[in-house]
Amino acid sequence: MKRDHVAAVFVLTAVFAAAASLAAVVVLPNSALCISSVKALAAAAVQRSHASTPPSSRIATPPAGKKLRVAFVVTGFSVVIDFAGPWEVFEDVMIPSRGPSMEQQHPFELYVVSDSTTPVRVSGGLRVVPDYTFDNAPVPDIVVVPAQEGRSAKMLTWLRSMAGQSDVVMSVCTGAFVLADAGLLDGKQATTHHHALDRLAASFPRITVVRDRRYVQSDPAIFTAGGESSGIDLALHIVQLYFGRAAAEQTAQQMEYDGKGWLATP
Repeated sequence: MKRDHVAAVFVLTAVFAAAASLAAVVVLPNSALCISSVKALAAAAVQRSHASTPPSSRIATPPAGKKLRVAFVVTGFSVVIDFAGPWEVFEDVMIPSRGPSMEQQHPFELYVVSDSTTPVRVSGGLRVVPDYTFDNAPVPDIVVVPAQEGRSAKMLTWLRSMAGQSDVVMSVCTGAFVLADAGLLDGKQATTHHHALDRLAASFPRITVVRDRRYVQSDPAIFTAGGESSGIDLALHIVQLYFGRAAAEQTAQQMEYDGKGWLATP
C-alpha cells in the first residue's frame, strides 16, 4: 500500500506540473504566442535536463604504476594561460598512496604535440618547443586544446582519432572552435569564452551553446571550458574525477588557487 501511495503522489505531482505549464500557455490570446511559449518551456526543460544529468565519463582511477599521459596541442598563437593553467594543475597533483617517491606520487606525464617539433610562437611572443608531432605522439589519456590558430588536416584527424581513444579531450576558451571544426561537437552542448558564445552558435548551429558555465561536459570524453582561467577549473574537475575531491582540493591549495568553479556540475 505504501508503494501505491508513493506512486500516486508522483502521478499527481506530474499532473499538477503539466496543468501549471498549460495554464501559462492558455492565457496567451495569440496562437503563435502559445506555440512560442510551448517551445520556450521545452527548451528550458532540455537545458535543465542537460544541467542535472551530465553524460557518464570514461575516467577511472588508474593502477598505481600507470602514468596518465596529457597531450597539450599547441600551434601558432596558442593562448598561454589556456594551456599553462591546466599544465600547472596536472603537474601539481600528488597522490601519496601511489608510492614513496616523488616520481611515483606524480600521476601525470605531460607533453606538447604540434604539426612539427619546430618552436611555436604563442601569445605574448613566448616560444614553445613541441615534444612530438601528430605523426609520432604517444596516445594520451587526456588531450588539452587551447585557443589557437592551427587547423591543419593532420591536427583535426588526430583529434578525431583521440576522441575515440582518450579518456578526455578538453578545450579551453576558443579551443572549442577547434573541436567544432573537427566535427566533435555536432549535436552536443559546449561552451567557450563569453565573447565568442554568439559566434560559436552562429558558426555551428548543430551545437547547443551553454552560457554562464565555467565548463560543460559534451559527451563521455569531451569537455569544453569557458575563457582562460576556466581551464584551471576544468582541469581540477578532471583531477577530481580520477582521484577524488580531496586530491583536487590539495592541488588547488598547492597552487594557491581560490576559485571554486571546479566544484560545479559540468
